[in-house]
Amino acid sequence: MPKIVECVPNFSEGRDKEKIQRIIKVFDKHKDIKLINYEADSDYNRTVVTLIGNPDKMLDALMDLTEVCLQEIDLNNHSGEHARMGAIDVIPFIPISNIKMKECVKYSEILAEKIADKFSIPCFLYAEAAKKADREKLPNIRKGEFEGMKEKIKDPNWKPDFGPSKRHETFGSLAIGARDFLIAYNIDIDTDDEKITNRFARAIRQSSGGFQYVQAGPVYLEKRGHTQVTMNILNYKKNPIYRIFETVKMEAKRYHYNVPSAEIVGLIPKDALIRSLRYYYGVNNLEFDKEMSITEVVKGCKKYLKLRDFDAEKIIDYFL
Repeated sequence: MPKIVECVPNFSEGRDKEKIQRIIKVFDKHKDIKLINYEADSDYNRTVVTLIGNPDKMLDALMDLTEVCLQEIDLNNHSGEHARMGAIDVIPFIPISNIKMKECVKYSEILAEKIADKFSIPCFLYAEAAKKADREKLPNIRKGEFEGMKEKIKDPNWKPDFGPSKRHETFGSLAIGARDFLIAYNIDIDTDDEKITNRFARAIRQSSGGFQYVQAGPVYLEKRGHTQVTMNILNYKKNPIYRIFETVKMEAKRYHYNVPSAEIVGLIPKDALIRSLRYYYGVNNLEFDKEMSITEVVKGCKKYLKLRDFDAEKIIDYFL
């Protein structure tokens, strides 16, 4: 059986459609890598790409992606609601089939060294690949963003794992690592007040006494005219989506705000959705089948989790 990894590079352009297409086109020549989807967000000014394929072939594709982003993106002229420190901000390797986490760590190290050597871009290893405890969490590395990294990287404590101790003047710096599935999940709040939304974020994020394995904060989406609780769920088995969603709904109700919808950014395992649907089926006294089809999963998630812009192609199992 072939080895399969998922990689989810995030690059810092979400508004210029022609530029995004020029960047995405780089994958056309990599026939052994499957481009599952890409999602551009103009408020975040960021595009999330989902790739699956052989890890050795993935290295070649990601090197080409780095080269085109270096040509196309200058972070000196970039702004958006999402924190960023590089033209490509982060590249995680995620084990999917017949590959262990330690192998994904090795591939992240190989890629970081290649990028640093060829392009003189400083690369930090994070998550399972981190060499230092304070680099396990991506927000610690990213703190200060592109602008702050100019001085931060001169601190010996923030010497990059590969590449020069100098921020690339246009590209910035890059975090590369290995991790389990991270669910990028946003809950829409019917208000334009970020301070209110931050109350709901505080209720669920680990750093302020909420749920373990949850990083969360508020963001205002100008195009949509409302805020979101935007989050990463680092372990959906320990804290399933329904628990987080219902907590935010409960807190919003306390302040008389509506929670009209939510969204998944990138892909999500079917198992993560099944674990939440089990709760709603139980609440509604419905017969539950853990082997339900992907079509049934999509229908249930739209109904109970209020997922917008959601279909079968958001579920990684659909492609496997």
